[in-house]
Amino acid sequence: MTLYVGARLGMVAVVTAALVLANVPLLVAVAVGVVVALPISMFVFRGLRVRVARGLDERQAARRAEREKLRAQLRGEAG
Repeated sequence: MTLYVGARLGMVAVVTAALVLANVPLLVAVAVGVVVALPISMFVFRGLRVRVARGLDERQAARRAEREKLRAQLRGEAG
């Protein structure tokens, strides 16, 4: 997750830097960088995005199983 967020922030920085070098005011360059980096990163960082989503799904499944186990114990069922 950290790698994906860092990559996206890096993409914003690259777009912003390119616009600043083209004499665009910094605040405008940052705003445009944020808006432009979103769709670009969806394609460029697709592999990272898929890995993050898969990891989140696995974590959610583990938490769901643990929650069900605790609920079964509270009901007095063996588990």
